[in-house]
Amino acid sequence: MKTFAIGLTIVLAAATAAMAHHGLTAFDQTSKITLKGTVTEFHFVNPHSVVEFEVKDASGQVQRWQAEMTSPSNLKGWTATSLEPGVVVTVTGYRAKSGALFLWVTDLTASNGVKLKGK
Repeated sequence: MKTFAIGLTIVLAAATAAMAHHGLTAFDQTSKITLKGTVTEFHFVNPHSVVEFEVKDASGQVQRWQAEMTSPSNLKGWTATSLEPGVVVTVTGYRAKSGALFLWVTDLTASNGVKLKGK
């Protein structure tokens, strides 16, 4: 019985870690925001791809945002050059609860025709 309890504890701990990694708890899922900006970098890497882009705020100041998306294996048809610097993107997603200039992407449309449609 003791072996079963230890095994169960290990399985539950691993499952909790997996859910924490793949969960969206760091993001405000009660509302989405949409931003339009210019790509500065695109990281087509595991475990999640990230696009960095610059957005002008209401006062004209440039803000540097990062937007995380799914892994490259889930970005069917995408490559490391799908979002080149200079491409204009419209990104919709959940903003980081911390207030950082960081989103979890739910939708992305780029001026070069690249699209990502999420939930």
